[in-house]
Amino acid sequence: MCQTTEETDVTEIDFRNLNPAQRQTKAFQIVSDLRAGESFVLMNDHDPMPLYSQIQTRHPGEFSWTYLEQGPSIWKVEIAKQFKVA
Repeated sequence: MCQTTEETDVTEIDFRNLNPAQRQTKAFQIVSDLRAGESFVLMNDHDPMPLYSQIQTRHPGEFSWTYLEQGPSIWKVEIAKQFKVA
């Protein structure tokens, strides 16, 4: 499920119905497609912290990670691509 929130115009992507292999593939696809200043909200049924580590390893310092909701049944994280400083 994908929806855009009206207050922030940020797309929420619900990962809860995807199997674990699909979650990782989908997350990396979305992260790779983001342009500077863009973000999305990842909704999950557990803390997606391992994904944070993987994103930071692949793209050090390029993305912010902001928890919007932290369980116990749903986690929401806004992932945003940072502007590069010249």
